Amino acid sequence: MRRSIMLLTTAVWSVAGAPLVAAETIGMSNVEQIAPAMPAILPMRERAAVIDRILAERLEAVIPAIMREQGVDMWLLMSREYFEEPVLATMLDAENMHARRRTILIFHDPGKGQPVERLTVSRYGLANLFVPAWDPAQQPDQWQAVADIIAARDPQKFAINTSDFTAFGDGMTLSQYRAMTDALPEKYRERIVSGETLSVRWLESRTPAEMEIYPGIVRIVHSLISRAFSREVITPGKTTAADVQWWYRETLASLGIEAWFHPSVGIQRKGEKGMLEGDTVIEPGDLLWTDFGITYLRLNTDTQHLAYVLKPGETAPPAGLIAGLRNTNRVQDLLLRSFRAGASGNEILAEARRKALSEGLEPSIYSHPIGFHGHGAGTAIGFWDNQNADPRGAYPVHPRTTWSIELTSYSAVPEWDGQRVDFRSEEDAWFDGETVHFLDGRQTDLTVIPSD
Repeated sequence: MRRSIMLLTTAVWSVAGAPLVAAETIGMSNVEQIAPAMPAILPMRERAAVIDRILAERLEAVIPAIMREQGVDMWLLMSREYFEEPVLATMLDAENMHARRRTILIFHDPGKGQPVERLTVSRYGLANLFVPAWDPAQQPDQWQAVADIIAARDPQKFAINTSDFTAFGDGMTLSQYRAMTDALPEKYRERIVSGETLSVRWLESRTPAEMEIYPGIVRIVHSLISRAFSREVITPGKTTAADVQWWYRETLASLGIEAWFHPSVGIQRKGEKGMLEGDTVIEPGDLLWTDFGITYLRLNTDTQHLAYVLKPGETAPPAGLIAGLRNTNRVQDLLLRSFRAGASGNEILAEARRKALSEGLEPSIYSHPIGFHGHGAGTAIGFWDNQNADPRGAYPVHPRTTWSIELTSYSAVPEWDGQRVDFRSEEDAWFDGETVHFLDGRQTDLTVIPSD
């Protein structure tokens, strides 16, 4: 067991001059609690204050670092109302749920250690996080106003979000690109570069304030899964897989929390091939699987757990099922030990698979970044349908990033007549540059559901 990282028990921030207790903050730990209590859920007004506090910190800390890292002195983002590009959407304050008409943001680094300018060329401001830089009464043409700002600052590398590779860096539409370049003097058109890497670095980088609250967000999920996989929700012989899925959705709605994907619940059963789902009734002797993720305080989770429904007279799962989960935990260990800052996702995948195969395990690894998006910006470490090098895994792993450690291993279960069973697992984690730490532990024991 790696060391635990204990954070503050309470996060107290000053917002608008008044102290704000964000919520109880969970200590980051590699040990998962069994049936943990649900953390307090913030009222909407306090959620907004937390979101804006974190956004302000990110704009102050992350933007200068990534622009200087990439050698870019100006970065322009734009979105039209209800068509927000992935990066700009994360820069809207909590009361601005969408771009307004056309929202344009400009970051300019004047160099020599001076602060990065944050400008908005828009009809409406953004919570004092960006300086308004356009007066339509003086210059009715919004794109000409942008051109004037660019010319006045004379950037040498001017980034816009276009990418052939990742949707996270491809937010500039063709029509808006044409309108912008039509207004630009020729010499600035020649200085345009892709903001692809800037976009990924912004989205994948986590700040200390985010990491104070992230374990508690994962704890919410662990608490809900422990309820879903219990007699509170499941009555063997009566409850279907779909019933559990919709219990998740109804419970989240009652909490005012969003699911970023429809929850999955599947059943593996002795003598049955593959995963049974939908209206299949859960029976004693079933191995249950769930995949469940939420969005809360703009951060996402992605978790997969397993449970066993005891047969009458049983007090524990069959030894073969217990061993199967242990094999998956071993693949997790080998993957975590393969993480290296600067290594590509493909390199980490190859190393972890080599180690696992040498131990006689049958792994499938498909881990991914997580944060503002469930399947987040950054490199991929395998895909369930491709365990070889992939162009999407060529990007390097960076420190201070968060991950869904998603994978499975397959094991023959003696008690199921040697049936090959899929032991899926997914837990969210933090890579500090040297070590990967689970945010709220990982499942190491099958959850047990009594049948009577």
